[in-house]
Amino acid sequence: MGDLFREIWQMATYYNLLFLAQGAVTTIALSAFGCILGGLFGTLLAVARLTDGAITWPLRMLALIFTEFFRRVPFLVTLFLCFFAFQFAGLDVSTLTVGCVTVVLIGTAFLAEIVRAGLQSVHPNQWHAATTMNFSLLQTIRYVILPQAWTVILPPAFGFFILFIKDSALASQIGVVELTYVGKTFSNKGFSAAASFGVILVIYFMLSYPLSRLGAKLEKKLAPSRTR
Repeated sequence: MGDLFREIWQMATYYNLLFLAQGAVTTIALSAFGCILGGLFGTLLAVARLTDGAITWPLRMLALIFTEFFRRVPFLVTLFLCFFAFQFAGLDVSTLTVGCVTVVLIGTAFLAEIVRAGLQSVHPNQWHAATTMNFSLLQTIRYVILPQAWTVILPPAFGFFILFIKDSALASQIGVVELTYVGKTFSNKGFSAAASFGVILVIYFMLSYPLSRLGAKLEKKLAPSRTR
């Protein structure tokens, strides 16, 4: 154990700490980017799936296929699909760009279902009342449904964000410099796997645990409003 702590101490040079900070920032940025843009596009897909009528049927089918496909394909497979798709198209983009596109695709698919479930959790009478007042679908969602549904949407969306922090580790497979990539680099430099990935494990915990506690408090605070 003493050797392990001595090795970690030797690892704590200025440039290694800078490299660790870069990996941590990239991990958080990838997760946040996927959740913010994924939440935006996911909301559009959720609204598309709530439409009815023959005119919007193609839109509903596209939203359904997109959601079901990317929710069932593993993150790593989607990552390689995007990687090789960019290569096939002859686009010279960075691995970080590939990672960003991948997290947005995955985030959109999962958050679309979370948003759709939240919108549908609002009592049907609210939808009927808005229809009676000649609200359009978008007006109904914006002014009537969304203000009530966000308390249902927010806790699972927050949980998804925390899960995404861990899943973003797979982006290291294509060379994105995030936390797991930093751990592999330390190991390649000659530090033991226990020291290299032990440090990475602690940083992942330091990132995700406060967020999970914040999510639990948020859920507890919103629980009474969901039962009204």
